[in-house]
Amino acid sequence: MKLPGGIRTTIAIALIAVVGGALGGAYLMVVPSLERRLVENRLDELRREALATAYLYARADLSEPFALDSFVLGEADIADARTVVFQVFGPPHSLRPIADSSPRAGLISNDTVALETARTSTVSRGLVERRGRPFAEVAVPLFSGDILLLSTPIEDQLATVRVVKRRLLYATGVALAIAAILGGSAASLHARRIRRLERAANRIAQGEFDEPVVDLGGDELGELAAAFERMRVQLAQLDTARKEFVANASHELRTPLFSLAGFLELIADEDLDEETRAGFLATTREQVERLTKLSADLLDLSRMDAGRLRVEREDVSLADIARVLADELAPLAEATGHPVTVEADSGAWAVADEERVLQIGRALISNALSHTPSGTEIVVKATRAGSRVALAVHDDGPGILPEHAERIFDRFYRADGAQASGSGLGLAIARELAAHMEGTVELSSMAGRTTFTLSLPAATVPAAELLVST
Repeated sequence: MKLPGGIRTTIAIALIAVVGGALGGAYLMVVPSLERRLVENRLDELRREALATAYLYARADLSEPFALDSFVLGEADIADARTVVFQVFGPPHSLRPIADSSPRAGLISNDTVALETARTSTVSRGLVERRGRPFAEVAVPLFSGDILLLSTPIEDQLATVRVVKRRLLYATGVALAIAAILGGSAASLHARRIRRLERAANRIAQGEFDEPVVDLGGDELGELAAAFERMRVQLAQLDTARKEFVANASHELRTPLFSLAGFLELIADEDLDEETRAGFLATTREQVERLTKLSADLLDLSRMDAGRLRVEREDVSLADIARVLADELAPLAEATGHPVTVEADSGAWAVADEERVLQIGRALISNALSHTPSGTEIVVKATRAGSRVALAVHDDGPGILPEHAERIFDRFYRADGAQASGSGLGLAIARELAAHMEGTVELSSMAGRTTFTLSLPAATVPAAELLVST
């Protein structure tokens, strides 16, 4: 059940409970122990005095009249306790006082402590209550068969215990009040910090990422706020990327669609000659192919983001891949005036998905064909180095500026310039596909030399390939 006041009330109650429990435990340990110790100390003193009095009684000459009364009075002053000598009758045992240092205080008969000594003939001690007052008593047997009793009130000792009790209770009340105040203040401070974090979490949940989450505390709440801030930054970046992705994807889809709509209207014009109509149809086909490629790229991206992209693990010859790519893109290379050569190491076998490697290779070569001027040579290399194999695409074009090289693998990113074309998804997809095959795609660029390299885990070279190589 939720307490009224929330965490503030919870912390305050917890602190009060801790302080109250600690002081209550101290009270239970100190007060009874103090009371027992004070009473035991007084009984020990009476015992020593009683034994000393019994010794003197045995050596005293008590034959004179009133000698016993004088002896009892003198020993009462020394012991600072009422001194009584009982004559024992029985069994069953009964007592009759024959000398009492304080007869005016009331007759003591059949005292429980003295009767215990009469029954056991040993020293007895204990607490008794007479007329509502507590007394500490010690009884010892005398050589004559009588019983000596020392009795003294212990109100002073118990009064000391009562003072300690009162002070402990006062201290407990003050401590609980201080605990309530401090607990409430500390709880209010933490509650305000938690409410700030709650408001920040609500802002983030509503998609508002502009206000940072700040908490300067060095405790767990401060660490939680720092985690919230990291989450806010990451979600803001993801939200920006999502918006850019939607905007870019919409733009990339809208452009060919508008182009298709325009060309279809032109083709519908009956006054067009066949040559012009054929040109429009060719352009329309190109736009359809562009839409098909863009939709395939978007589908790959969605699968990768959802974790549903499947890649095969098989032995793939990068040398064969390089030659297939050169043959496949030869018409486009010839049309754009780019000579393409292949340098293939027959031992360059990778553990990868052949179709995905071809997709990456197409993206790398198409990028070189699109972003370098006519006449630029393109070299496709397949090499092996230890446990890694590489498919590299070199060109001797103008290179990529450093500010573009840092973002060249971002989705929909396209470098400025007349040579820029395409959707800006090919290199981003290439790098993510490589990562799914435990590989990488790296860029090395300088003026007159640009290289994109696909690196993959090496596979064992088949025996047939080794025979061909030798």
